[in-house]
Amino acid sequence: MITASIREAATRLGDAPAYLYDLPALDAHAEAVRRALPGVELYYAVKANPDPELLRVLDRHVDGFEVSSAGEHAHVAALLPGRPLALGGPGKTDAELRLPHHRIHVESPNELRRLLATGLEADVLLRISPDLPVEGAALTMSGPFGMDEAGVEECLPLFTDRVRLRGLHAHLASGLDAAELLRLAGRLLDTHHTEVNLGGGMAVSYTSPMERFDWAAYGRGLAGLRRDGRRVRIEPGRALTAYCGFYATRVVDVKRVRGETYAIVLGGTHHLRTPVTKGHDQPFAVLPTGGGPGVAAEPVTFVGQLCTPKDVFARNIVTSVRVGDTVVFAMAGAYAWNISHHDFLMHPHPGFHYLRS
Repeated sequence: MITASIREAATRLGDAPAYLYDLPALDAHAEAVRRALPGVELYYAVKANPDPELLRVLDRHVDGFEVSSAGEHAHVAALLPGRPLALGGPGKTDAELRLPHHRIHVESPNELRRLLATGLEADVLLRISPDLPVEGAALTMSGPFGMDEAGVEECLPLFTDRVRLRGLHAHLASGLDAAELLRLAGRLLDTHHTEVNLGGGMAVSYTSPMERFDWAAYGRGLAGLRRDGRRVRIEPGRALTAYCGFYATRVVDVKRVRGETYAIVLGGTHHLRTPVTKGHDQPFAVLPTGGGPGVAAEPVTFVGQLCTPKDVFARNIVTSVRVGDTVVFAMAGAYAWNISHHDFLMHPHPGFHYLRS
């Protein structure tokens, strides 16, 4: 989970806390995913992690990028000019509807009417929210996302030779295994539309980090579902970048309070908000770099420097830890720094380091 190169880099950090990104590991993972999906278009959902160095690596393996705001659009367009961009997200502004794109994912009849009013050309995928049971999802993308059958019917007569219907977009849920995603894909691909974007949602397990989404099975399944001339696209985010990122920090205090042991680390969930948002224990390793007081082989809760009891990385994990030790939190490559409340208490921002070989 935490490789020798990451351990070595973490112990040498002079500016902990810091993010460590393993670019060769990301390159190898993205290449394997690409290889497992013959005939399927692969876009990266930039919302998972827009770090420029990660985007440059992914650019070698993906067909394009999914962006969900004017800010993401400008960021990717400046970094990788000319690359296909799919513009998604609810509540698009008039300015966002005017942005150049390869595809635009329209969320409602009103949004389509506003797009038509721009007078610009556009290639549209209607984002749908079908009434399909989803089993085992970590997060269901219903409610304000996409439209139901009535909304789709309202949209169909509005299309023109300038604003063209290309097909459907459906990101139904997150945290699904290959079998469940394929079950849903079978229902969505059994339509008359020649282009379908199946979204992301591939499972990433923070409790069992060695369990990976079965890309090979997913690729084989999609190959069996495709029809001649059918254009199939997916847009994973977390499942591509989560494993390449690490948050490394140092222990500044170890103490017992009413029978419970706490290790306080530099930084906190204002740098790495993932465990708070998902309600899990972030996987970690303790590297014995300290010589201060500590504990051995007992339950420890790891917390940060914030003035809130919610600033927790992991609770009651049996381990040994001393003041001055280095703690490396794994699986910090997606929905981590970019979703965190960086300036709460005005602590310093973390450093960023990139392993390149």
